[in-house]
Amino acid sequence: MPVPLSILDLVSISEGSTAREGIASSMAAARLADRLGYTRLWFAEHHNTMNLAASATALLIDQAATVTERIRVGSGGVMLPNHAPLMVAEQYGTLANIHGDRIDLGLGRAPGTDMMTAQALSRSSAEPQAFAENIFDLQGWFGDEGRSRSAPIASAVSKGTEVPIWVLGSTVNGASIAGQLGLPFSVASHFAPDQLDAAIEVYRSSFTADAPTAQIDEPYVMAGINVMVADDDAEAEREYTTLVQMFGDIARGRSRKLQPPIDPSEARGGDNPMLSIKAVGGPETAVRQLAEFAERTGADELITVTYAYDPAVRERSLRLLAENWF
Repeated sequence: MPVPLSILDLVSISEGSTAREGIASSMAAARLADRLGYTRLWFAEHHNTMNLAASATALLIDQAATVTERIRVGSGGVMLPNHAPLMVAEQYGTLANIHGDRIDLGLGRAPGTDMMTAQALSRSSAEPQAFAENIFDLQGWFGDEGRSRSAPIASAVSKGTEVPIWVLGSTVNGASIAGQLGLPFSVASHFAPDQLDAAIEVYRSSFTADAPTAQIDEPYVMAGINVMVADDDAEAEREYTTLVQMFGDIARGRSRKLQPPIDPSEARGGDNPMLSIKAVGGPETAVRQLAEFAERTGADELITVTYAYDPAVRERSLRLLAENWF
C-alpha cells in the first residue's frame, strides 16, 4: 500500500492577483484535498515575501478546518522563536476546541524570513535547549492539567487538547532534536535536500521513545517533495517553471509574485540543486518518481508542495495525483 500523501501550502500569490485571492484559492484547494483523501494539510509560516500569504498560520488553519470535514489541518510550521509559547498553546488549544482532533502543531527553529524581519518579530532564542524547553512547556499546556512544566502558569483553553507536536527541520541538528524528544519529524527536503539522507538516519538513530516529551513509540518521518502533475510530461515540465522562476528570483534578490509558466528551455535555474527533490510529469511519471523517493527515504508519509500560477492547474495536479496514488 502506498504511503500517505499530505499537502504543504504556502498560500502563493500569482502575478496580477491579491493576497485575498490567494487565500481563497488555498481554501478551494483545501476542500478538494479533503474530498480526494489526502492525510493532512499544513500551512507554512513566512514573512516579508510578496508572493506568499502564509504568515498567520493559526488563522489559515481555522479557515481551512472550517471548510473541510476529514483532513487534518496544521502548521508546517510555526517558527517557534517568533512567538511566545503560551500564545501558541492558547491559539492551537482554541483551534482544537473548535475543530476537534484534527489539528497538528509543527514547530521549527528557523526565522521563516530575513534577519531584519526576524528582529521585527521580536525573535527569541533558537538554541536547541530553549526550543526543547518550550516544547516541554507546550505539552504541559496541552496536557490534562493545562499547566506549564516550568512555571505555575495555566491555560484553560488548551487543557486536555493533547495537540500533536511535530519537529520540522532540514539538517541533522533538527533531526537530532526531534529524535531525542521522541517526536515525529518532518524534513524539509523540498527546498533543502543536502542533508536529507543523513538527517533521516540521525533522527532514527537518536530516537528516544522514553523521553519525557515523547508522544510516539517509534520514529515517524514525513519528507517534503515538490510535485506537479499534468496530463503529460511536457505540460507538467512547463507548469513547473513557475517554481523554477520563483527560486531564480530568490537567488537574484528579486521580489515578484508567482510568474506564468514559460518554455522550460528558457527557465534559468532549472537544475537548481535546491529543487532536486521533485515528482514532475504526467501521472505515470510523477507516481513513479514519488514511489522511488518514498522507497529511497523509507518515509512513513510524504508531504507534497505544488506551486502553480493558475489555481486550476494546482487543483488538476492534486486530482491527478490522488486518482493515481490512492
